[in-house]
Amino acid sequence: MSSTIVATENLTKRYGSRAVVENLNLAIPEGAVYGFLGPNGSGKSTTMKMLLSLIQPTSGNVEIMGQPMTRDTRRSLLGDIGSLIEAPPGYAHLTGAENMRLVQRLLGLDRQQIDSAVATVRLQDQMDKKVRDYSLGMKQRLGIAMALARQPRLLILDEPTNGLDPAGIEEMRNLLRRLAGDGVTVMVSSHLLGEIDKTATMLGILSGGRMIFQGTRAELTAASTPDVVITCSDPQAAAATLGSFNARLTQDHEVAVPGLDDRQTAGVVAALVGEGIGVYGVARDEQSLEDVFMHLTAGGGL
Repeated sequence: MSSTIVATENLTKRYGSRAVVENLNLAIPEGAVYGFLGPNGSGKSTTMKMLLSLIQPTSGNVEIMGQPMTRDTRRSLLGDIGSLIEAPPGYAHLTGAENMRLVQRLLGLDRQQIDSAVATVRLQDQMDKKVRDYSLGMKQRLGIAMALARQPRLLILDEPTNGLDPAGIEEMRNLLRRLAGDGVTVMVSSHLLGEIDKTATMLGILSGGRMIFQGTRAELTAASTPDVVITCSDPQAAAATLGSFNARLTQDHEVAVPGLDDRQTAGVVAALVGEGIGVYGVARDEQSLEDVFMHLTAGGGL
């Protein structure tokens, strides 16, 4: 992942006075699976449509593969981008094979490219079925095969696991891993961290149209300071003493204090001891990535 394949600078989309996306600065490394996360309505789909030049930004710039996305460059850039936005494409009354032949003729592709795309999504044995008889997961895979047929460098997928059962979600995860292993950069959006966490190498979190985090999984964990949990001789007195720190009693009769760094933690312990309260243990509360996500997005989306 040596270069940046997608970059935006202060990308903004407004409808009247309402900002759907505001001052967004994306940086997607080449070869990454970039998990684009955020609550429903946070601006993920709008951002992806701006990257694909399906809607025009109010202000800001989009750069794909080192080139600005403009009217003059749009056609050539889109030739290296595959996408699946909103509902899977395809004609329900046609078979999977017939749909892929339409893509072949439309894009001027050869049969080998079509066969390779179908094999990548492992749909070879289902191509003689009509699309109306496909499961949702099969329709999603067909849509991705259509996006992959042109052998893109970049694949943009908007909520590809929506409506899938657990087996379908795991199948989609495995597909994204294979694509990244084959050198395709994948940008995949979701409002559920658990769907992305096992696949993404980079994460970007959007809330209210603004980027509130961008980085690796380890950096995400470090972005939210877990509560300090104190075991002591008089929890109620300790919580009262630390009221200015928003301390609270837990169900285990301990005292949880949010947002303390190590120096502040030492000061809190000294304050309790100074009040004659015995401190028996101090620890950081364990938190999952879902906890961090909830914290950063103010509880939205899960």
